[in-house]
Amino acid sequence: MKISIFGLGYVGSVSAACLANNGHYVIGVDSNKTKVDLINSGRSVIVEPQLKELTARVVSSGHLRATQDVGDAILNSQLSFICVGTPSKKNSSLDLQYVERLCEEIGQILKEKNEYHIIACRSTMFPGSIRNVVIPILEKYSDKCEGKDFSVCINPEFMKEGSAVYDYYNPPKNVVGTSCQRVRDTLSELNQLCTHMPTIFLDIEEAEILKYTNNIWHALKVGFANEIGNVCKSLNIDSHQVMDVFCQDTTLNLSPYYLKPGFAFGGSCLPKDLCAFLYESQNLNLNLPIIGSVLPSNKLQIDTALNMVVEQGNKRVGVLGFGFKANTDDLRESPIVELIERLIGKGYELTLFDKNVSEAKLYGANRDYILNHIPHISQLMVGSIQELLEASDTIVIGNNAHEFETVLDDVRHDQVIIDLVRIRKSPPESKQYSGICW
Repeated sequence: MKISIFGLGYVGSVSAACLANNGHYVIGVDSNKTKVDLINSGRSVIVEPQLKELTARVVSSGHLRATQDVGDAILNSQLSFICVGTPSKKNSSLDLQYVERLCEEIGQILKEKNEYHIIACRSTMFPGSIRNVVIPILEKYSDKCEGKDFSVCINPEFMKEGSAVYDYYNPPKNVVGTSCQRVRDTLSELNQLCTHMPTIFLDIEEAEILKYTNNIWHALKVGFANEIGNVCKSLNIDSHQVMDVFCQDTTLNLSPYYLKPGFAFGGSCLPKDLCAFLYESQNLNLNLPIIGSVLPSNKLQIDTALNMVVEQGNKRVGVLGFGFKANTDDLRESPIVELIERLIGKGYELTLFDKNVSEAKLYGANRDYILNHIPHISQLMVGSIQELLEASDTIVIGNNAHEFETVLDDVRHDQVIIDLVRIRKSPPESKQYSGICW
């Protein structure tokens, strides 16, 4: 395949050499003459293991060359990768000037080109940048239509400095944001040859935010580990030993568990242990900004749910599930109970149903808690989902008990559902339905 790569920095130079090493004919493009000359002389523009030898080999074989001429690159390739920088402005916003300027130049050349062209963005950009910035500029300067005359997609990279060549051929995932079948076919073939891994296709905006999600998670992990380490040092505990064992848990700690957007956490452990840990850390004169922000963040999610109910304007509200999670009658520190209390305080007419809590009201360890601590709430409970539906105009799904899945099919046309747990993997596309994080 004939490929052009715009921007010969870290991402671009590694991508160019690796693609050329796979037998593609690659043209690297950069406005910096020094970089162009270095590539054409078979030398790498950055220090990166294996890249020096790889660049020399693919330039010598004729599979990689570099130029400052955008027209040369576009007219002599089928697929282009945009790898230019997207630095931060002084106000911390994203600076897309290099992307914008490049798209103007590419658009002008596309105007002269008869063949279909695919443009894949590897530069990190905030969701909406492709549709609202890149595509409009390309269409304006080419006088052509995206999706008909050319296509734009996003293909985020997941390389680490110091192991970029290895990471290129062994990525954690291949992701392409597109709705175009032609792009799907082209990028699938390209990625399969390079990495022997399937390609995950997402909407453009999903792929745009995925790169941010990855990087922010990595930064969060570093900060979290450092805060735990600071506490460990103050207590004369080996933090590396602690974190080594912590990371061995791939069921809860390093897994998809707990990483599903939804409602606030609660229960008898997490809130209590967070509070105790922060209290003892203050006694050690330690500031833990990441760990200290967890409970305020959790509180904001309850505020969000409350605002969603208020915005509907219905006074009759039914809550399905108010144990802090499904399959339990434990109401201690339940965020749903807090939501219920706040709705009662605002004058809403509440109807509640939770099979496990109903049983606990009759017998079980939580009977005294229900009858003595929240008797006003227990009096609002009904015996079936159907009773709740008949008495409510807004229905809040508070936990993911299996029996709540069918509620989406049973609501009246004048009722609305607020789903705090994503009760179905594929939620309905309906004005009656709102998810808290989706």
